[in-house]
Amino acid sequence: MRIPLLAMLLALGAARSARAQRADSATAEGTTALLGVLADDSMEGRDTGSRGGAAAARFIAAELARIGLQPAGDSGFFQRVPIAWQTRTDRNNRTFRAMRLLSGFAALDSAAPADRVNAVNVVAILPGSDSSLHDEAVVIDAHYDHIGKAGNGMCVARGADSICNGADDDASGTVAVMETARILAAGPAPRRSIVFLLVTGEERGTLGSRWYLQHPAMPLAKTVANLEIEMIGRPDSLAGGPGKAWLTGYNRSSMGRMLRENGIPLVADPRPAEDFFDRSDNIIFAYQGIPAHTVSSFNLHNDYHQVSDETRATDPVHMAAVINAIARASRLLADGPAPEWMPGGRPRQR
Repeated sequence: MRIPLLAMLLALGAARSARAQRADSATAEGTTALLGVLADDSMEGRDTGSRGGAAAARFIAAELARIGLQPAGDSGFFQRVPIAWQTRTDRNNRTFRAMRLLSGFAALDSAAPADRVNAVNVVAILPGSDSSLHDEAVVIDAHYDHIGKAGNGMCVARGADSICNGADDDASGTVAVMETARILAAGPAPRRSIVFLLVTGEERGTLGSRWYLQHPAMPLAKTVANLEIEMIGRPDSLAGGPGKAWLTGYNRSSMGRMLRENGIPLVADPRPAEDFFDRSDNIIFAYQGIPAHTVSSFNLHNDYHQVSDETRATDPVHMAAVINAIARASRLLADGPAPEWMPGGRPRQR
């Protein structure tokens, strides 16, 4: 049984209608509509390589096309990612199956058909307008995959519920990237180009982001900043409550200071002991020398990686406010000075 395309298109139409009157900002109605599609049971938890993951990628690509962005994958908006199942052995000599990023598509072609994973990133560009800066890029990204449904070794059923919908993790971040793209595309062209990147395979080991870094839409040497969006669906009292979010590694680069000086309500990570700076796709960019941080309002809720991470538990008013702050931050990164690492702030790959 395929994911019903008609249902996706109807939901997409509802999302468009809800946002029609506010081209310059995100609204609670618009975020609710988009989140409702990505975290619907029909997406089956958006596991990498699953039919639900493929449906989510198609939905995202359709939105980016409607916004008017330029496709930047190797197949339109899709960037194919060579992933295959492989059998591994742990330190206790126990074997297990895991997804692995391969060296390229020749290696994928040599894998057994049953082991090949049909996986894609979704990539688009909003071109820069400044002749001296349009070759530079800012990457705004989130991972659209989640941990799927019970029986795959990651998602655990609870009662009759067997789907880990991932509304907060990270459908909320995916909506933020899509809405940020829409808001910025509706305004003046940015000075720098902006790459909007929705990656797969984060939950399987940052597979999609690692492939992107090997095959970027714009050169990494010209990529001046990365802003990752991860789990903004619920308020965090330690960040200031509804409408506020935090930035990982706030003082590692000048990005935190830039946000503060421009009145953008993204504060320092209130839980530095959790090492969130190292726990999302931003760290992959940071290892390349790119000032890269994650925006979040994750409050350590108990629904993380559970079937209870549902749309009904999110706060759309909070989400819309955070998205509007992210759009302002993205505009600042595209139009203002490039952020720089502070002394000792750049991480070194272990």
